[in-house]
Amino acid sequence: MAKEVAVSGKTKKARKSKNFFRGTWSELKKVHWPTKKEVVKYTAVVLSTVIIMAVFFWILDMILSLGLGLVI
Repeated sequence: MAKEVAVSGKTKKARKSKNFFRGTWSELKKVHWPTKKEVVKYTAVVLSTVIIMAVFFWILDMILSLGLGLVI
């Protein structure tokens, strides 16, 4: 490993880390965080979609199983 040169009491790695966390914090401030009401609404949409798709594929599987049973 190369030796790090101290620049005004701080290493390059320390400065890079500090800049990284500053940038990360700056980006987090720009994020639009959903409200509790929005989270509940989106969760309900996802769960209902998953349930509908599960029932659809279950019915499709049953139909295909019956069809394959008749062929065999």
